[in-house]
Amino acid sequence: MPPAPPTGPDPDVPEPSGSGSGSGSGSAGSGSAGSGSAGSGSGSAGAGQRPVPVDGDGGAPEPSSWSDDEEDGADYLGELMAAAAAGEDLTAQDISGAGFAQDGTAHRLRPGPVLATLIHAATTDEKILATLSDDDLAGVITAVRRIASFAAWAEMTAIREFATRPDLRRPAAPAARSGGRGVDGRDPNAAVAGLPGHPKVREFAADELAPDLHLTWQSAADQITYACTVAARLPVTFAALRAGTIHPVHLRIAEDETAYLDQKYLAEADAKLAEAAQSKTFGEFRYYAHRLVLKLDPDSALRRKNEARKDAHVRPFREGSGNAGMVARELPPDEVLASWQHVDQRARDLRAAGIPGTLKQLRVQAYLDLLQERDSRTAPPGPGQDPHSGDLDHLDDSGGLDDSGDLDETDQTEGPGVTLEAGAPGEAAEADAPGETNAPGETGDADACGHPDSGGPDDPDQGPDPSEGPSGTDDPGGKDDPGGKGGSGRGPRNGPPGTGGAGRSAGGTGPSLAAQVTLTIPWGTWQGTSSAPGEAGGFGLLDPETVRDLVDAAARHPATRWCYTVLHPDGTAAAHACAPGRHPGGPPDPRSLKFNQVIRGPCDHAQAQARYRPGRKLRHLIAARNATCTAPGCGQPAARCDLDHATPWHLGGATCECNISPLCRHHHRVKQAQGWWLEQREPGFLRWRTPAGRIHTTNPTVYPL
Repeated sequence: MPPAPPTGPDPDVPEPSGSGSGSGSGSAGSGSAGSGSAGSGSGSAGAGQRPVPVDGDGGAPEPSSWSDDEEDGADYLGELMAAAAAGEDLTAQDISGAGFAQDGTAHRLRPGPVLATLIHAATTDEKILATLSDDDLAGVITAVRRIASFAAWAEMTAIREFATRPDLRRPAAPAARSGGRGVDGRDPNAAVAGLPGHPKVREFAADELAPDLHLTWQSAADQITYACTVAARLPVTFAALRAGTIHPVHLRIAEDETAYLDQKYLAEADAKLAEAAQSKTFGEFRYYAHRLVLKLDPDSALRRKNEARKDAHVRPFREGSGNAGMVARELPPDEVLASWQHVDQRARDLRAAGIPGTLKQLRVQAYLDLLQERDSRTAPPGPGQDPHSGDLDHLDDSGGLDDSGDLDETDQTEGPGVTLEAGAPGEAAEADAPGETNAPGETGDADACGHPDSGGPDDPDQGPDPSEGPSGTDDPGGKDDPGGKGGSGRGPRNGPPGTGGAGRSAGGTGPSLAAQVTLTIPWGTWQGTSSAPGEAGGFGLLDPETVRDLVDAAARHPATRWCYTVLHPDGTAAAHACAPGRHPGGPPDPRSLKFNQVIRGPCDHAQAQARYRPGRKLRHLIAARNATCTAPGCGQPAARCDLDHATPWHLGGATCECNISPLCRHHHRVKQAQGWWLEQREPGFLRWRTPAGRIHTTNPTVYPL
């Protein structure tokens, strides 16, 4: 290896007059490590600094303008790259000589193959790391940070190209219908409107990327919108990310703070933010950006506030501890303060009535009392009862079935039902949502799996509704109707008359849980012989104690019904049955029920039906086999999905377990878009092919054992 040059420039050498200012656009994948000369790029670390060898493609300074020490450093790096390209291992002395110390040559390198090669050599050999000085090691860490910034820039650039690349087979996404906003709150096409050529975002680009990125399609759509937005609205700050002078979090802050800034102020804000981000912590930069935006455009604060209020919502969630929480966001401040006062006053009333607990604990009790329309002063929870139950409804209007859905209309008005899954080594209990369809445990019938009800489990429905077109409801909606008509808006009819809904107990002590979500509960856990966790759809895993609490709460509700699924040793569904009638004492003994087999392997079409819409028994078997949407990465519960014929009914597709699977309304539309292909080679195993030709598969649900 060449002898190391001086570690720093001579402080007496004057600044060269011809330093370059290129953008440092070299790609880590642009060639072999030895293909780029250390001095072939351009750029300086900033105003008043000496030129350094970089991996950019901008105008490089003339070598004659460099100091002797800088020329030596560039030549030294060039020799190191040649040695690395020849297969030689770099040593600790080589890395030290590269100049990672402050003001050294490598310390000022921009991201590219030269810096990447040095970082790889320095960090993959622990012996080299151990011999570096603290100064050199700090320089290595900051260099890794620069490489990470460049990688983030490169990923966003590639995502933007993929999403906006013209393709006649894949139409552009329609403008979002709710105020022109998209998945993350912004219209993706508006985000790219400022880019050269005015490109359009392809409608299902997010669905193509999501499986490869291991994201949901919503998260992939958010990344597309973000990548397009920063490139169009903040080009200077985005270029700083490419050069490695700012962190990706700085860019995220800048985008967030300028989201509602008037277009005429963007250029000024962009330049100032790009400069400020290079020297500020995240907190300092957030404060700076917020003040800058308010100074440039005071009205932007009101626009942000009004737009955010459109996303007001309340939702439950699972705490990391296993407890639960509920959050309300983007509410009017006066309403929140008045509501908080009301909770606080109710807590003080509870304390005055002699209810034990600190004021903090009593506020929790008051909060739950108010939500469930109860009064703990007159009907306190039973001994040992955790005040945590209540309505776990997590439904929204975006994925619900409507009268054009791929299921019987009668199911949408049926009450709640709890399904217990029982049998082999992993029996489980489930609770289904009122008004939801396509899942075990629908109620309104005495038994959803073969017992008499008003119409029978397979009530006649001869073929598709003529009003639904040649493909019936395998057509989930038009091009401009991404979510169908959504849910009917009807609330759960699950409480006794005059109670105001699900919050009132139907007998016994403690809260009454209307089965708004699917509870998957191992039978042994319910019996107390197993510690296997349960799961609540849309909520998360449940510890055994919580499992038994929720089963007790569900049993107290008058509309609860129980269904069971026997599991194979691998956790997939083997058979399914539902118990007729009410069982307020809890799940009935599954040994008294008749189970129907869930087909596995080659299909014998024993459950096939000579009609378009599958009957209840077939729907239960399919939803037990695939408990969520069968698109890659989608977790939408089957209860809120369409039942889709892989081969359409009007093209000869059978209404059978081997041809039907649950698809959420969004992925139902994706499947029918040009260039997409879906096949179900055997029951529950689906193979998706994207317009790019990439293949992704999904398998039957594996329940916890």
